[in-house]
Amino acid sequence: MKIINEKGKLFGVINVVDLLVLVAAVAVAAGVGYKLFAPQIVEATAKQVEMTVTVRVRGATPFLVEEVERNSQIGKKIVSGNSFTNATITDMKIEDYVQQMPTADGEIRDAVDPSKKDLVFTIETTVPEGTASPSIGTQEVRAGRTFIVKTNDFETSGNIDMVDIAE
Repeated sequence: MKIINEKGKLFGVINVVDLLVLVAAVAVAAGVGYKLFAPQIVEATAKQVEMTVTVRVRGATPFLVEEVERNSQIGKKIVSGNSFTNATITDMKIEDYVQQMPTADGEIRDAVDPSKKDLVFTIETTVPEGTASPSIGTQEVRAGRTFIVKTNDFETSGNIDMVDIAE
């Protein structure tokens, strides 16, 4: 029995070149699938731990403050793109907006803005234990980074004050 016949076909059924092209195409498809789905599989199987994030919106305008007082965001899910995430706003505070201002004699003092306020959101979620770059949706979470607080009816951006990942 001949393995390769005169026409270059393997076992008389498939051309050797066609077989190599088919194997290469399957390998490329497997590599792309691995790159796309391996992180999701790892996150789904890893032990999940609690993460608490505090986001501060500095100097929010009066109409934005009125809106969050009128339409509380506590208990609402964070939206990433057009999808809900597993993160929820668990607390929201309205604090005085304090700025440092120079006085006439050159001294720098803290001054409370009479109309602007700071909005402080506490967001809770779960992340894979030991993750190198925790995230909520597509946004990485690190103290000092800008974070978009977005729900189904509200959106603003602030800076992350604190990230606490349970151990």
